[in-house]
Amino acid sequence: MTIHLPRAGGGTFAYTPRTEPLAVSGSAPLVSRTVFSAAHVVADPYADVSPDGPAAVDWDATLAFRRHLWSHGLGVAEAMDTAQRGMGLDWAGAAELIRRSAAEAKAVDGRIACGVGTDQLTGPAGLPTLAEVTAAYEEQLALVEGTGAQAILMASRALAAVARGPEDYLAVYGGLLRQASEPVILHWLGPMFDPALEGYWGSADLDAATATFLEVIAAHADKVDGIKVSLLDADREVALRRKLPDGVRCYTGDDFNYPELIAGDDQGFSHALLGIFDPLGPLAAEAVRVLDTGDTKGFRELLDPTVELSRHLFQTPTRFYKTGVVFLAWLAGHQSHFSMVGGLQSARSLPHLARAYQLADQLGLFPDPALAASRMTSLLDVHGVAQ
Repeated sequence: MTIHLPRAGGGTFAYTPRTEPLAVSGSAPLVSRTVFSAAHVVADPYADVSPDGPAAVDWDATLAFRRHLWSHGLGVAEAMDTAQRGMGLDWAGAAELIRRSAAEAKAVDGRIACGVGTDQLTGPAGLPTLAEVTAAYEEQLALVEGTGAQAILMASRALAAVARGPEDYLAVYGGLLRQASEPVILHWLGPMFDPALEGYWGSADLDAATATFLEVIAAHADKVDGIKVSLLDADREVALRRKLPDGVRCYTGDDFNYPELIAGDDQGFSHALLGIFDPLGPLAAEAVRVLDTGDTKGFRELLDPTVELSRHLFQTPTRFYKTGVVFLAWLAGHQSHFSMVGGLQSARSLPHLARAYQLADQLGLFPDPALAASRMTSLLDVHGVAQ
């Protein structure tokens, strides 16, 4: 079968899909690294909702995708940026997602960590106070811990808007960490993922921001399981992880440089909490199982070729990477449609999606390449691309 795919500059080219998926060995537990996949949500395509209204979620398909990730030995990072927090999924929807996914994790003995933020502070009331930001964090922390899931303290748009400087971050995070019943993961999400987070930790200077971040961790190291860093800067992540207190892990969130960061060097390595591991789940797990044997070269041979796809999905504007993630889940047969909460399926161009299909197919990511090709062809037909 040959498909005529659109080029970014106009016209089409002939592409022949592969006929067999990449073979993976199984679902043995991952040993040498702790690996979370941030997971997307599946919209209910039959719901009559507007893009700016509450999200309508297909809960059965959403939970089925999490079981897919758990079946390959991955942990699930729930209600994170990949799940469209603040980009289609509001706090009410995220809270329901956390409750359902945490219950599902218990039922299948899957590892889960859930995002704690302040996204209930929305609306026309103006900027919240620092006390209101803290209370919002506390409400979400209580819900996550009440489900038995691990908490991920996410970066807060509201805190970024009202904090006067590093001292406010130290006060808010210090109070939350003292309250946490179990060690949490601290999440530093850069402005390339969310422009509203510019200047987080009290400074637009990343060295100064890093110093404040490290001060929070050092003061409460017993309550910090690890940190997730999403700055797309491998050198900065390596420098940061070398300064962490003993026992505090670094979970890479660098969707551009993850193979080298997970492989590590003679001074350490990063664990992983990545949005790109949503579409790469089985392949990523297979690579880590190879790494578990001490075969770093084999690990890199499996994972390095995926970087081109990841860099494509996460290209500027990076925050719209979720569109490509959901698109690939549809092509892979994990959901029956290409619809997203908030109407975000429109956020990437047809040539962008076509390139994502080609790269994913070349990697063997689709369990049924013929199904993926058929669905790609149907999308091209809707857009008037003749075959």
